[in-house]
Amino acid sequence: MGDKHRVRFEPVGIEIEVDEDQTILRAAFEQGVQLMHGCKEGQCAACKSFVLEGDLDEIELDRYSTFALPDMEREEGQTLLCRAHAYDDLTIELLNYDEEILRSGLPVRKGTVEVLANDEVTHDMRHLVVKQVAGEDIKFFPGQYMDFTVPHTGAVRSFSMANTPNREGVFEFVIKIYPDGAFSQYLAKEVEVGDRIEVEAPFGTCTLRENRTSDIVFIGGGAGMAPLLGLLRALVEKGSERKARLYYGARTKADLCFEEELRAFEGKIPGFRYVPALSEHDGDDWDGATGLITEVVREREPDLEGMDAYVCGPPPMVDAAIALLSQRGMNTHNIFYDKFTTTGEPEDEG
Repeated sequence: MGDKHRVRFEPVGIEIEVDEDQTILRAAFEQGVQLMHGCKEGQCAACKSFVLEGDLDEIELDRYSTFALPDMEREEGQTLLCRAHAYDDLTIELLNYDEEILRSGLPVRKGTVEVLANDEVTHDMRHLVVKQVAGEDIKFFPGQYMDFTVPHTGAVRSFSMANTPNREGVFEFVIKIYPDGAFSQYLAKEVEVGDRIEVEAPFGTCTLRENRTSDIVFIGGGAGMAPLLGLLRALVEKGSERKARLYYGARTKADLCFEEELRAFEGKIPGFRYVPALSEHDGDDWDGATGLITEVVREREPDLEGMDAYVCGPPPMVDAAIALLSQRGMNTHNIFYDKFTTTGEPEDEG
């Protein structure tokens, strides 16, 4: 371990202790301070912040993308907390934060899970169920995700929990199988009931804001089903009075899953509507919505002012949805999202 330094976050007035061998974001995770973040690999800029006090030369950055932090911004004092190592005391201005989430964070814990089930739910998605059998108890909020270490490779992949927290230490996931996916190919070809995997959690800020009472629009695609399931199940458990609807995009009818449970939410969540849409429906016996899911939302939601949204799925879908929601009157601060990338970063497989 290296020397330790104090890092203060403004305008919230929170201080943490950071070891030189860890990034500022990692130190915050371990101390239960839930800073905004996305890829954790210097690619997405979600954790970009400004150095108010401290020598910029005393901050060392691990490898990162200059798309996330251009050289000019770095020279002006901006930094990426997921890549930054502090070698002196610092004061950091958070450019992107949610104070409710920031102060209610859960400390990240490492553990070992045992596979309870690995079932197909579509031709290219698996329902993985695991139970923690070693390590400190991992707690999480619905909508958060867990890092898995791929056995024999050391590679780390992230997947959102589909269930709500429970005392039995069980975690559910909906994982898309990619032809060259490091974890998904392991899942498809090797994983058996009883196998053990090293994990770490919780991560992610796409969680329910308990201080909000507004109606909610959920928009998803692909393995984005997982966190949306967790959030919807949480609304049911809490007996929430918030009205909600779910728009879910798939290519064909064979790509839909959890249909029975989702339709059952219509009797459990006020005003709930489940609207699946198929973008390639030729040959399907289908009389539902068709086209891109964002276009379906555009047709059916003329005014979203005062509402919240949770958007989970492929980056192009998420970006298109955020733009649409903003156009329809939704405050961008009330749009919460997870992008499920496929490029080799920790969140590459959703």
